[in-house]
Amino acid sequence: MTLHISESEVRAVLTMPMAIEAVEEISRKQASGEVVVHPRRRFEMPGGGFFHYMAAADFSTGYIAMKQYTFVKGKLRFLVPLYELLTGDLVALIEADYMGQLRTGAASGVATKYLARQNSRVAAIIGTGGQARTQLEAIAAVRKLASARVYGRNAERRERFSVEMSEWLGLPVENTTSSSEAVRGADILCTATTAANPVFAGADLAPSVHINAIGANHAHKRELDDEAVASADVIVVDSIEQSRQEAGDLILAFRGDEVCWTGVKKLSDVVAGKTAGRTSDSEVTLFKSNGIASWDLAAAVKVYALAKEKKLGRELPLWAGAAPGQLR
Repeated sequence: MTLHISESEVRAVLTMPMAIEAVEEISRKQASGEVVVHPRRRFEMPGGGFFHYMAAADFSTGYIAMKQYTFVKGKLRFLVPLYELLTGDLVALIEADYMGQLRTGAASGVATKYLARQNSRVAAIIGTGGQARTQLEAIAAVRKLASARVYGRNAERRERFSVEMSEWLGLPVENTTSSSEAVRGADILCTATTAANPVFAGADLAPSVHINAIGANHAHKRELDDEAVASADVIVVDSIEQSRQEAGDLILAFRGDEVCWTGVKKLSDVVAGKTAGRTSDSEVTLFKSNGIASWDLAAAVKVYALAKEKKLGRELPLWAGAAPGQLR
């Protein structure tokens, strides 16, 4: 039977520490070749909507997952089907909006753990949506923050983010009136917006900042200006292949210079110790996140196990009583 797991059930079982642990573990396996990732593909639908799909397989645990989602008229619908490799059975259908927010935040948490200075105390968040919340939550989980700052264009949402996240994390989250005010002096910066153009000036960056840029995932969109990218001593991505297709922050800054790509590193290799991340407290480090299916797979396996343990979800009798299909 296939287990249908709802958004509310995902929220009931999956925590940020669990998601960080799952993403870190699967990153190590990705570096060793135990995990295979297929980059995101998308096509445009009539009226300007999009359908996206991406997949990953973990041969060590025996699962494969695909994330598929639509974006139509401002509405997103996420679904992760989880298959068992040994039997080929579809073991779970997981509603994956919140799970996606957690896994994206968790990946930035992992990147921050390996790339930010150990003594980082001040975080800045550009953006006030759901992704911005899980980004700050993940950063706070891996570094002992003294404070955070937030900037977003909507003053009401910015204030609400400040109040709610201060209470949730137990640290002061300052509502700033400009991106410059948020960014200046910050030890860790995260951009989590839907912007198509840079959301802060690279000149405002602190000398040894760590940046998580997670918002732009189209070749023509960017959150970082040329100076911000050029200031980075270490650039890390989730997937070189996927970044070359859709990491507008890098594509636009590199301007077709193939030499620029030769120094870009993979997060999985940094986590596994196959390549160095930050090597001194004076370096600027940048993690450009596009989002890869191995993170969805890691989170889905965790959610499926917890749902079974807690007897959550509904069994769907897919293919019940059907004769085995034939190859054609």
